[in-house]
Amino acid sequence: MLTIAQTIVDAIVAHARLDHPDEACGVVAGPAGSDRPERFIPMVNAARSPTFYEFDSKDLLKLYREMDSLDEEPVVIYHSHTATQAYPSRTDISYASEPHAHYVLVSTADEVDVEFRSFRIVDGEVTEEPVEIVTGEVE
Repeated sequence: MLTIAQTIVDAIVAHARLDHPDEACGVVAGPAGSDRPERFIPMVNAARSPTFYEFDSKDLLKLYREMDSLDEEPVVIYHSHTATQAYPSRTDISYASEPHAHYVLVSTADEVDVEFRSFRIVDGEVTEEPVEIVTGEVE
């Protein structure tokens, strides 16, 4: 189960809406080994595409160095789908390289009802998981 603060959900959804019609992407870091998403880090979609996202390799290297220095890890890796449901595509599955991360997908296909879902992706296997949205900090 992904337990995540409402403020972070709101930030992810706002980023997805802001970048629409292109896909948005980013990371929510947390203390290593904690499974607590705490620090929202919006990234630039280097592909600038409505059907594909890609982290800029330099930005990603900088982010991983920063997380390493802060003893953090990527707890959530998120991106948006702009015209389809919030479910991992074959490309999303093939690029999923963090077995402990929650892969959050947000669909902005419907401007009013944004779909927010979380998945675990390990060795090509996709498992949807429940999302608990809490007020305040995640413990």
